Amino acid sequence: MSEAFDRWAVLRKRAREGGGAERTERHRAAGKLSAHERLEAFFDPGTFTELGAFVTHRVDTFGREERRVPGDGVVTGWGEVDGRPVCAFAQDATVFGGALGEAHAMKIVQVMETARKAGVPIVGFNDSGGARIQEGVLSLGGYGDVFYQNVLLSGVVPQVSLVLGPCAGGAVYSPALTDFVIMTRGTGQMFITGPDVVRAVTSEEVTMEALGGARAHAELTGVSHFTAETDRDAIELSRHLLSYLPLNNLEEPPLAAAAAPADAAAKELETIVPEEANAPYDVHAILERVLDLESFLEVQAEWAANVVVGFARLDGRPVGVVANNPSVLAGTLDINASTKAARFVRFCDAFHLPLLTFVDVPGFLPGTAQEHGGIIRHGAKLLYAYADATVPMLTVILRKAYGGAYVVMCSKHLGGDMNLAWPTAEIAVMGAEGAVNILSRRELDAAGEAERDALRQKLTAEYRREFLNPYLAAERGYIDDVIDPADTRARLVAGLRMLASKRDDRPARKHGNVPL
Repeated sequence: MSEAFDRWAVLRKRAREGGGAERTERHRAAGKLSAHERLEAFFDPGTFTELGAFVTHRVDTFGREERRVPGDGVVTGWGEVDGRPVCAFAQDATVFGGALGEAHAMKIVQVMETARKAGVPIVGFNDSGGARIQEGVLSLGGYGDVFYQNVLLSGVVPQVSLVLGPCAGGAVYSPALTDFVIMTRGTGQMFITGPDVVRAVTSEEVTMEALGGARAHAELTGVSHFTAETDRDAIELSRHLLSYLPLNNLEEPPLAAAAAPADAAAKELETIVPEEANAPYDVHAILERVLDLESFLEVQAEWAANVVVGFARLDGRPVGVVANNPSVLAGTLDINASTKAARFVRFCDAFHLPLLTFVDVPGFLPGTAQEHGGIIRHGAKLLYAYADATVPMLTVILRKAYGGAYVVMCSKHLGGDMNLAWPTAEIAVMGAEGAVNILSRRELDAAGEAERDALRQKLTAEYRREFLNPYLAAERGYIDDVIDPADTRARLVAGLRMLASKRDDRPARKHGNVPL
C-alpha cells in the first residue's frame, strides 16, 4: 500500500512542478505566475478541483518516448468564483513551451464539454507557443477540436480568455473565438506569425511586443477587450467581469444591491451637454450620473473610442451600455465603432443583458477610406444587431441624432422598447448648416455677397427652430417622451422594471445572415 501511495505522491509532485524548478523560476522571473498559481488565484480559496492531472502526451511521431510530464502542459478543472461555479484551463509554458498536442487538446476539450453540460462559464489562461511540432497533424487536429467547442459554446455560456504569455499560430484563434480577451502588458502577445517569419517574408523589422502585444491589440486591432498590468490584475479583472454575467444563456444575470448616485448628480446632467451643437463633451460624465455608483466596466476602451460600450448596473440589475462619445471624432460612427458596438450588442442579447443606448451622433464618418473600407457593410452589422435583439432596449437621445445614424442607434424603428429624448435632442436628416446649403441653394446663390451670410444665418436659425428638436419625432410616436435630464435615471429604472419580463417571439429560422 505504501508503494502505491509513494508513486501517487511522486506523480502528483511532478504534475505540480510542470517543466521543473529551473524553467518555473525563469517563468516567474518574467513576472508570471505558474499555471497552478493562476487557477488558485482565480478561484475562491479551496474550491478548485483538478481534472486529468495524470494525462500525458503520446509517443512522438519519431518513435522516441520523451520525458512524460503528468498533465501534458495544461491544468484543467472547475471551482467557484464569488460562490458561483466556473470551469477553467491554464496552459503551462514550462512544459514544451505550452505547445498544444493531442492529449493537451483533449483535456481542454473535455473541460469545455463539462462547461457546456453544466451550463457554466469557461475561462482559459493562455500561454502557448502554438502547435507541438513533434505531433504534426495530431496537434492541428487538436486545435480544430478546441475551435469547434468554442463555436458550440458561443452564446451558450460566457467564454473568457486571458492571454498571459506569447501565443502564436493556432494558439490565437481560440481566444479570438471567445467573448472577451484580457491581455497582460509586456508579457501577453498574440500573432499568427512571429517576427522571424515576418522578417523573412516581408523584410520588416518588428519586435514581438510591437507586432502583437497588449497595446497593439487594445488600440489598433480591437482583438483585445481589456489590458492588465500583471497576471494578478488580469485574474481580478476576469472575476469582476464574470460578476455581471449569468452562468449561461438560460439564466438571468446576477442582481446586486442598488447604488444610486448622489441626489445632486441628477441636476448636474443638464449642464454637461453644451448648448453649442458642435462642442465636444465626454459621455462618461453622463453615464456616471445615471448608472449605479462605480458600476461601469468599460469594454475595449482604447479602440474605437468614438463609441463607448461596457457593463454596468442600474438599480442593481446588470445592463449593457452603448453610447456615442462626442469627445472623439464628434461621436460619429465609423467602421471600427460599428463593429465594436455590434458585437457587444449581440453578446448582451445572447445573455439576457438589457441594453441602454445613449445617443449623440452626427452621422457616419465620411471619406473615401471609410467608403472603400466597407462602412456600408460594417454599419449594417450594428443595424442588424439591434434589430435582431430581443432583450429590453431603452434609448436616450441626448443631442444629435442625424440621418441613418439616428435609425441605427437603437431607434424605435429597430425595436427600441422605450425611446426618450432630452429637450436638447436634435432629430433630423442632417445638421442645420448642411440642410440649408442644400434646401436654400438657389436663394443663397441669388443673394448678393454682402447679404449671403446674414441670409444663411437667418435660414439656419429657422431650420434649427423648426426641425432640430425632438417634438416632430414625438408627434409621430418615434419618441415616447421628452424628459427633464434630471429624471433620466428614474425613467430608465422604471422602464427596466416594467420590461424585465419582456418576451419577443420571432419567425422560426436556423439563423440569420449577419453582414460579416
